[in-house]
Amino acid sequence: MASGGGGEDGDFGFQIAPMVDVVFVLMLFFMACAGQQIIEKELKITLPSGKPATDGQIKTPMFVDVYSNGDVFVNNQPYSASKTDRELPQLRQMLATNVEASPEDPVIIRPQSDTRHERVVDVLNACAAAKVKNLSFASR
Repeated sequence: MASGGGGEDGDFGFQIAPMVDVVFVLMLFFMACAGQQIIEKELKITLPSGKPATDGQIKTPMFVDVYSNGDVFVNNQPYSASKTDRELPQLRQMLATNVEASPEDPVIIRPQSDTRHERVVDVLNACAAAKVKNLSFASR
């Protein structure tokens, strides 16, 4: 009578098919996990060090307040001719004058929470036209 492939003592020997199946499943697992890796990218941001200025000068910040009604104030002085004026020539002139005098002085824009983004962009355009180098945002 024909037997099922085993010897008289029941030894089937080394089977390669189950090993190939295991290797194939492991390969699929690692290929699927490789697609889930998140590629981290570096942001080139210079954070403030908290150290005092080395040149001995104290940098005086200019606070540009942008109100929800469109008014623009710099250190509590109005610098917007009208609420519809998108160019803000008075602000540009004042910023340009201050940048020429001390280019490293920070300009801090403080919009109200309900200020239109359009008006904040107008202030940013004025800062860009005046070539402000040290610009940041703060909350009111």
